[in-house]
Amino acid sequence: MQQAYSPGLRVTTRALVRRERRLPLRGSVLARVGDAVRPPDVIARTELPGNLQTINVALRLGVEPARVAQMLVKPLGADVRAGEVVAEARGLLGLGRRRVAAPAGGYLESVSPISGQITLREPPLPVEVQAYVQGTVVEILPDEGVVIESRGALLQGIFGVGGETWGQLAVPVSSPDAELSPAALRAEHRGCVVVCGARLSYEAVARARELGVTAMIAGGLDDLDLRRLLGRELGVAITGAEEVGITIVLTEGFGRMRMADRAWELLRARAGRLVSVSGATQIRAGVLRPEVLIPETDGAGTETEERFGATLAVGSLVRAIREPYFGRIGRVVELPSELSRLETEAMVKVLTLVFADDGTRVRIPRANVEIIGG
Repeated sequence: MQQAYSPGLRVTTRALVRRERRLPLRGSVLARVGDAVRPPDVIARTELPGNLQTINVALRLGVEPARVAQMLVKPLGADVRAGEVVAEARGLLGLGRRRVAAPAGGYLESVSPISGQITLREPPLPVEVQAYVQGTVVEILPDEGVVIESRGALLQGIFGVGGETWGQLAVPVSSPDAELSPAALRAEHRGCVVVCGARLSYEAVARARELGVTAMIAGGLDDLDLRRLLGRELGVAITGAEEVGITIVLTEGFGRMRMADRAWELLRARAGRLVSVSGATQIRAGVLRPEVLIPETDGAGTETEERFGATLAVGSLVRAIREPYFGRIGRVVELPSELSRLETEAMVKVLTLVFADDGTRVRIPRANVEIIGG
């Protein structure tokens, strides 16, 4: 029987993972090698320069630019409050005054004798990096961050939105092909990561955000509901920075997609545990998968990895990972060994599959699928 290798999503019951946690610019690292950390722990801190405000004092006071420095009420470097007078000019014979107030708090950074403008620097913006995962600090990145090592179960999704978060894993549905009802979400799910079964509805997401659920994991989500959730069409280059108030991870694709048994069993068996979730997805060069990481509490054991298959063969169940069939599932019926010419004139290895939902038979490049079962 013809076979070929094709990547699949990781479903790992016991894996050793390392996560770099870096500041956007140099700062102070607060953790040390050997420290045990939890997701909310701050491991590094820095400050971003505040916004710069430019004030045309010469124009507003009606003086020559070269005279602006003489009009300053406070010296350069001095702190000022929003609304406080920073420059002043008196009228003829000292009668009447014209004043310029600071538009924001900060400090006076510079004055230009050419333009007659002064610059005000707002207070710096504090930036903190949290651990995100539960584990042990194994390396310090001087002035930048740390590397955290964690042992636990790891599940990769096919698509996600929203950033990094964490919470207690809750499984309010009874099976991988069930759908989460908004009524099943209660106040006790606040701060939790909720497993939703086969399909996540917009109504369930709205209810979850209202309650303060941190993340939701589901087999599928309708693309119309996704657009409604985001308020716009989502590009497929990279996700993870959306401000939707919740993180969502899809394990199978778009539409009503029964959650794969291995993913379901992994999650169901760990209900009540602390989990870290990221919805960041990149499906072009440098593939980045959304993930669910569940640290082990005993720290014992060695890495044993399961995948949704690694050998592509006739009969393999696969998922399309690129347009125009992104997210659809089918079974391989032909796996020719010779190269085939595409409409783009490229010569690549292809396969023929039959989609499970409507029986459509298509030929697509092998690189456009991933295995999800045998």
